[in-house]
Amino acid sequence: MRARRVVLDQQLFRRSAPLRLIVVHELFHFAWPRLSNQSRRAFELLLKTELHRGARGELGESSAAKKRDFGARQSRRAWRDYVCESFCDTAAWLYSGLAEHPDFTLRSRWRNRRRLWFESYFDRVRPC
Repeated sequence: MRARRVVLDQQLFRRSAPLRLIVVHELFHFAWPRLSNQSRRAFELLLKTELHRGARGELGESSAAKKRDFGARQSRRAWRDYVCESFCDTAAWLYSGLAEHPDFTLRSRWRNRRRLWFESYFDRVRPC
């Protein structure tokens, strides 16, 4: 990300669904550090609420792995990594155009809350 470059394996171009998920996910890695601290904390609070209410599942392979890692390590760094990956996977779920995927394991109740967060945040963002 620091080099502002994304490298995609050529094999992905033969499979449009994974390609769309990965491209959107990676693009949102550029968006995450540009969010305000208040916005990042609001998304973090959304995830804390899910965890405290027993939500299971995630919206992508990378956030599911980071969620497991956080559960095992309980460190601040593991939590921050999970929040970022969850943000990017949520964006990929929302904006990739895929209605279903085996990695979309978060229940619709929680998906809807995340959709509302994204809609409320990105509705307020205006282009320069």
